[in-house]
Order: sequence, then C-alpha cells, then structure tokens
Amino acid sequence: MGKRIFYFLLTNVLVLLTISIIFTILPVDYISNGTIQFGPLLIFSAIIGFTGSFISLAMSRWMAKKMMGVQVIDPNGPMNEYEKAVVEKVHRLSRAAGLMHMPEVGIYNSPEVNAFATGPSKKRSLVAVSTGLLQEMDDDAIEGVIAHEVAHIANGDMVTMTILQGIVNTFVVFLSRIVAFVASRFVKEELAPIVHFIAIIVFQIVFSILGSIVVYAYSRHREYHADRGGADLAGKDKMRHALESLKAYTSRIKGGEDTSIATLKINNKRKSSIFSTHPDLDERIKRLA
Repeated sequence: MGKRIFYFLLTNVLVLLTISIIFTILPVDYISNGTIQFGPLLIFSAIIGFTGSFISLAMSRWMAKKMMGVQVIDPNGPMNEYEKAVVEKVHRLSRAAGLMHMPEVGIYNSPEVNAFATGPSKKRSLVAVSTGLLQEMDDDAIEGVIAHEVAHIANGDMVTMTILQGIVNTFVVFLSRIVAFVASRFVKEELAPIVHFIAIIVFQIVFSILGSIVVYAYSRHREYHADRGGADLAGKDKMRHALESLKAYTSRIKGGEDTSIATLKINNKRKSSIFSTHPDLDERIKRLA
C-alpha cells in the first residue's frame, strides 16, 4: 500500500499549490481595512483545501496506473496462469469482504515484492501486484498480500484519507496566509504584495510537509487495521505468512524505494519514522499474533 498514498499526497500538494496560486492572483476578500477577517479566510481555506484533496482522490487510480505502468487484466479475456490466479484471488476475497463491485485487477512490471490498492471509491477501485511478488512469493503469501489490499478498499481508507487530507489542507492554507500577511507588514508598502505572494507559497509548502506527519501517522495506523482485515479474509496464518515473507524479502534488499508512491503499497522498505507510511514489519507481525 506504500506508494498509493505518496501519489495521493504528491498530487494533492501540486493541486493545492495550483489552486492557491489561482485564488491568490484573483481578488478574494479576506483582508479588510488592513486586517485579516478570520471567518472568510477559514471558509476560503476549506474550499481550497477540500477541492485539492478530492481532485487528488479522483485522479488517484489514473495516476497510479500511469506512474506504475499497471497493465489492467480483462477478466473476460484471455489470461495467462499468473493473471488468472491474481484475478481469482482478488474477486474471491472482494466477495468475502462484501464488495458489490469487483475492483480492477492489474500487474505492473517491477522486481520489487509489493502490491497496492487505490481508487476514488469502492465502486472504482484497483488492486495491482508486481511481477516480483508473483515470482518471489508462494501462493499463501500472495493471497495474504491481496487480502490486505482488498481490506483497504473495504475499509474505505482512501476516502478517509481524503477527508483527513482536506482538513490538513485547510489549516495549511489558513496558517500560511496568516503568516504571509504578518511577514508582509515588515517590508515597504510597495513590496508588500510581492512578499505576501511569495510567503504564501513558501509557507504553504513548509506547512504541507509538517501536515504530512499527521497523514503519515494515520497511514501507519490503518496498516494495522488492514492487516487485521486481511487476516479475517484470508486467515491469520496466511496474513502472518505474507508479512513474514515481506520481512524476509526486505532483509535481502539494500537501498530505499521509489518514495513517489511509497504510501500506496503493503511493504515500505524504509525504516519507520514520523515520515514513514508504514510501521515496522516486526511490529505488524507482533500485533497480528
């Protein structure tokens, strides 16, 4: 699940900046008689914040397909052995999770052992696995990984993440404009508009980074929840086996991963920190027991 969220966050920051620049250039009246009107500013911030977040959600499945090169499998068309097995597992586990609409199923070409799920809703979701996962893991471990991803969809994690990101965005926009307004008071009047504009962009980036700590903390929390959901769907033994297989794989691999999609995936090879999207695998295995 690691890379799903980073794509979401990256898209969110870019969309948020674009919308903010547009609204900064356009005359928006939250400053009156040289003072900030906090009520209008909060409404303005919420509009920008949640617009950016929901646009990011709407683009999440398309972005993941393009950036990861996911080849979507037609369940009604010709399939090879690997494709047929993946589609069967995703559909069977999705039915067990009570999903009314089957997720799209895809495979992306990568030696890494990983998988992810994304999409704007349960009706428009995607589960994708890497070729490395299919080659390196046994059948039980693959089923545990897929069950984890299906649990993310069943839990509505992307929508919850979108709402949380919208709230964070709102405070990012709100606070960056307050700080920018204060900063513009310390320069000459003719330079104030330029300083105000630049300060908004700079502080919005800074506060977005700080706000991502909250988002990443929630991401780590929901990994535990998806592990438990995967255990309910595939069985605790298979889910535990999947996590232990991921641990064995990551211990053999040196170096980091493509952080641009790190939060989307089940496996994050980076050491856990406040900027980690996933908790340590040892802790996940311990909590699952």
